[in-house]
Amino acid sequence: MTGFVNQPDRSSDNPFDPALLADHEGLILQRGGEELVLHKSSDRFTVRAMEGRSLSGLSRHPAVQMMRPIAGMDLTEVQVEASQLESVMVFARSSDDVRFASHVYEMDGVSHTPAYLSDELTVQFAPGIDLTSIQAIATSMGLQLVKPIAGAPQAFIFHVTKDATANPVKLANRLAERPEVLSAEPDVIVRTQPHYRPQVSHYGKQWYLQHGGGDQLKEGIHLSMEAAWDITRGDRSVIIAVADDGFDLNHPDFQGKGKMVAPKDMRRQDAVPMPEADLESHGTAVAGLAIAEENGAGIVGVAPGCAFMPIRTSSFLNDRSVEELFDWATEQGAAVVSCSWGATAVHYPLSTRQRAAISRAATEGRNGKGCVVVFAAGNTNRPVSGTVNELGWPSNVLRGPTEWLNGFAVHPDVITVSACTSVGEKAAYSNWGTNISVCAPSNNVPPDVFLPETGYVVAPPPIQKVLEGKGMVTSDRLGSKGYTPGDYTESFGGTSAACPLVAGVAALVLSVNPDLTAREVKQLLQNTADKILDSQPDPQFGASYGTYDTNGHSRWFGYGKVNAHRAVQAAQQQRRSPSSIRQRLRQSSTGLTDIPDNLPLGMTSALRIDSGNPIQDIQISLDIQHSYLGDLEISLESPTGLRLLLQGRTLGNQTRLNQRYNLDNTPALRQLLYQTAAGVWKLTIVDCAPEHTGWLNRWELDIGV
Repeated sequence: MTGFVNQPDRSSDNPFDPALLADHEGLILQRGGEELVLHKSSDRFTVRAMEGRSLSGLSRHPAVQMMRPIAGMDLTEVQVEASQLESVMVFARSSDDVRFASHVYEMDGVSHTPAYLSDELTVQFAPGIDLTSIQAIATSMGLQLVKPIAGAPQAFIFHVTKDATANPVKLANRLAERPEVLSAEPDVIVRTQPHYRPQVSHYGKQWYLQHGGGDQLKEGIHLSMEAAWDITRGDRSVIIAVADDGFDLNHPDFQGKGKMVAPKDMRRQDAVPMPEADLESHGTAVAGLAIAEENGAGIVGVAPGCAFMPIRTSSFLNDRSVEELFDWATEQGAAVVSCSWGATAVHYPLSTRQRAAISRAATEGRNGKGCVVVFAAGNTNRPVSGTVNELGWPSNVLRGPTEWLNGFAVHPDVITVSACTSVGEKAAYSNWGTNISVCAPSNNVPPDVFLPETGYVVAPPPIQKVLEGKGMVTSDRLGSKGYTPGDYTESFGGTSAACPLVAGVAALVLSVNPDLTAREVKQLLQNTADKILDSQPDPQFGASYGTYDTNGHSRWFGYGKVNAHRAVQAAQQQRRSPSSIRQRLRQSSTGLTDIPDNLPLGMTSALRIDSGNPIQDIQISLDIQHSYLGDLEISLESPTGLRLLLQGRTLGNQTRLNQRYNLDNTPALRQLLYQTAAGVWKLTIVDCAPEHTGWLNRWELDIGV
C-alpha cells in the first residue's frame, strides 16, 4: 500500500512496560524525581582499579582494543570487541585489581553522549527510618555508608562495594521500590559542555564577555568569560558593592534569591537606593555589567552568581561621604567595591581621612584580607597624575600647563582601570599613566569632562579621525526613563563600563579562592592580563603609549587587558595549601553533656586555646546523639565574640551526628581566618522543640596556625 511500510512490532520493548520492568531495571535511571531511559553501549565499559593496583592484566586481554582514563574521575574506559563485552566484564569483575566495573550508557534522546557510572549512590529515606534500619538495608545490597548529605534530611551517600548485588542503576531502581526509600540515584558522570554560554536574550551582543569575531571585533578582545564560567559563575558569599547614583532595583537583572545584600542610600540615609532624577541611570548600567543575574532574558553580568550591595552615593564628595561609603561596604561584608566615578575637579588629591577610609577597607575588610577596591581611571584622555599644556577649551576655562590629578586613581590600594576598544586599541577618552593597573573593554567616543564652569564638554583638541569600536550592552532603567527606551541600552561606555567588568572578575577570583588578600587579587589580575598592543598614535596628542616597559607596564593599558579565565584559573591554583600551616592546635571536650530539652539558652561547652597566632585553618568535629537531630541548632563563638551557625535544623529524624565542619563545607568559618586563635571558644547547642532529648558525646576544635 502506497505511503505505508511494514514495521516490526516493538510495543513490548517499552522499558516502562510493567511486565518487562524487571528485565529493564538496569536501563532506567532515577534522576531528580524522573525516570530516564538509558541505552547500553555495545562495546564499552568502565573500571576503577583497587588503590595501588594496576590494570595491566586487563589491558592484556585479547578482546580489549583500547583503554583510556576518564579525566578527574578515577575511572578507565575500556573498548572491546562487541561480541566479547559481557565476557570481558566478567573477567574484569573477577580480577583482584578491579574495584568496580560498569557498563557505559547513553541517555535516551541525547545522541552519542556517554553516561558513566561511579561507585556511589545517593539514597534519601523516609522520615522515621532509623540508622540501624538504614544500615541493614545497605548491607543487604552490598552498600557501605559514606556520610550524610548536609541540608538534605535522611539523605546519605553510599559506596557500592564488590559485594553489591547489582550495578548502581539496578540498585537504585530496587531501592526506589522499597517503602522505606523516598529516592535513590546513582552517581552519573557526563561530559561538560565546554565554555559555558548563558541563555539570555542579549548575550550575543555582549561582545566584551566573549565573541568569535565579526565587524569591529578584533580576535581576543574580550574577557574570556565562557572558560572562566566553566570554573565559577560566582558565589553568593562574595558580595560586590557598587557605589553610584542610584539603581533600578525592580530590574529583573537584580532579582534572585540572596542577590541583594545591605542596600544603602547615602543621600537619603535609608535602605532604598533607587534613582530619583531622570538622569540617574548610570548606576543601573554599571551594576548590570558586574552582577546582572542570569535569568533567561536580557543580559548577564561578569559575576552573575555573586551578591549585590547597591550603595547610592550623595551628589557631593567630602571626607564623611567617602568614609561612610567605605565603612558601610566593609562592615556589611563586601568583598569588592566598584567605583565608576570621581571628583568634578581637574586636580583632586585625597584628604587624610579619604585615603585612610580606602586603606582601611582595602586592608581590614574581609576579616583582615581586605576589600578589593576598583576605580575607573576617567574619560578625559588625560594622565591620572601629570601636566598637560591645555588649549582650545570653551571660554579658556583651562589654558596653559595644567596639573591633572585623580586622587582615587593614584591611591596605592586601588585597582585603577582604563579602557580599550572592541578593535583592540586604546579608547580615545581613556585616562592613562603609571598608576593604571589593568584595562578592560568599553566603547570608543571622544573624551569629555564635567566642569562646574561649563557642565559636560568635549575635551579638546578635536579628533580628526573616525573612532572605531562597539558600544556596551547593559541594563537600563525600566521603561523610558533610562538612556534609551526599553530595559536595556546598547550605547553605554567609558571607563565607567570597564571598571565593573574588572570588579566582576575580582569577585570570580574570590569565589574560587576567598583566602586571597586584596593586594594578592590586584597582583593576580595584573599578572594574568593579556598584553594587547596599540601602535597607533593618540588622535589628540600624538603620543604612543600602547607598548610595555621592562616591567610589563603600559601607560595606556596598565599590565594589560583583564583575562577572566586566566585570572580565575590562577586563583584556583593558588588555593591555600596545608603547607602554609606550621602548627595544629587541638582541644577536645571530655565526658557526656546532656542537651536540655526545649530550652532557648541551650547548653554551652568551652575549650581554651593558648596560642595567639592567626588562624589559617579551622575544623570542628561533633559527636552528638539525639532522638531527633532536627530539633537542634549548633553554633560556635570565637574568643572575639563572633558567633557562627554550624548546623541548622536540617537533620530531620536522624539520631547520630558525627560530622567534621571545615572551611569547605561550612563557608561561614572563613570569617575566622586571620583572627587570633587564643582564648575561650564556646560551642552552644540549643534544642528548639519539646519531647526529644539527647547529649553531646564529644567535640573537638582543630585550628591550624
